[in-house]
Amino acid sequence: MESQVRGGTRWKRFAVVMVPSVAATACIGVALAQGALAASFSVSGQSFKVTTKELVGEGFSQYGALDEGYTLKGDKTVHPVAVSAFKTATIKSLCQSVVTPNIPVFGNVSLILRAGDGAEPVKAENLYIDVAELNADATFTNIDIGVAAKDAKKGPGMKGGGEQANPFGFAQQAEKAVLKDVKQTAWATTAGTFKLSGLKMSLSTGVKECY
Repeated sequence: MESQVRGGTRWKRFAVVMVPSVAATACIGVALAQGALAASFSVSGQSFKVTTKELVGEGFSQYGALDEGYTLKGDKTVHPVAVSAFKTATIKSLCQSVVTPNIPVFGNVSLILRAGDGAEPVKAENLYIDVAELNADATFTNIDIGVAAKDAKKGPGMKGGGEQANPFGFAQQAEKAVLKDVKQTAWATTAGTFKLSGLKMSLSTGVKECY
């Protein structure tokens, strides 16, 4: 079975699907406050933007979670995210950008990373992306919607390591996911391996982003 999703999806709309798991993880905030749980790692105070021409993922799953981290002033904060997980992924024309604001003398400074623009795409294994906002055209093969996060076995499984996510919360999974013309904002990316073919990185003043 294939399911196609076309057009843009912002977090507020995307949350209509993911709300059950995000709501379920809210109770974890109590345990976190009591020191019973620890996040996988604390995310920085800067989200980053990513674009790709095409991402082909084998073994896909997705569930809600909370990313604990900091503001740029060092205050503690928490971000609701949709964790997109892939056993393997190939990515064409990857662009990643992050803007650091208000640096003395320079003002805003932008970092842009590009890879996979040639014949060899970016390749990743056990890839997890903590997404806050997503726009893409997506096609899923043999998709299951509404499984418990811990039972989404078509993907690589939940991250674990103190991750703030409810294993009994809402999740979806598919044997294959193809996302085209991707534009997303994320708080974190982790991978078992991440091969960046044709890597290029640049720094410049001002605000210069992938989109």
